[in-house]
Amino acid sequence: MDILKLTRAVDRVSDVAGYIAKWLVLLACLVSAGNAVIRYLFSYSSNGWLEIQWYMFGGIVLLGAAQTLRLNEHVRIDLLYSNVSDRARLWIDVFGFVVFLLPVMAYLVYLTWPFFLNSFRSGEVSMNAGGLILWPAKILLPTGFALLFLQGLAELAKRIAALKGAIKIDTHYEAPLQ
Repeated sequence: MDILKLTRAVDRVSDVAGYIAKWLVLLACLVSAGNAVIRYLFSYSSNGWLEIQWYMFGGIVLLGAAQTLRLNEHVRIDLLYSNVSDRARLWIDVFGFVVFLLPVMAYLVYLTWPFFLNSFRSGEVSMNAGGLILWPAKILLPTGFALLFLQGLAELAKRIAALKGAIKIDTHYEAPLQ
């Protein structure tokens, strides 16, 4: 199978995860507003409503990270990246993916999978009154890190293809407004 076809498949998976993250933003806002209205109008509150917001915020960040990388909207080291050629930027990306992103994401998947599994097997519940089961929040950790790892592999493959002249990648850099 052509490696660039595989990168497009990973891109689609990241887009789906990003789409879910976008909807979680709206849901988190609605739950937060609903919780505030109920609390102030009816003097009723539940820890479960607060915890579901935390779950959604976790989903927003962890599910949206891979798409952020795919869209090239992640944090950069401006000092280096802004002052070099397009080809040098590709090499900086390759170095960053190989040395930092991929090993760290692989290690985080390795660490968080048992963390989730123990919670799932034990039926772990929040210690707060009215709290929720915890494994749905904990599955977001290895899932988000795995998605970011896969997107990192896809981006690495794209950068290598661009260095070989097989594809063109826009490395245009805009410095943040001061």
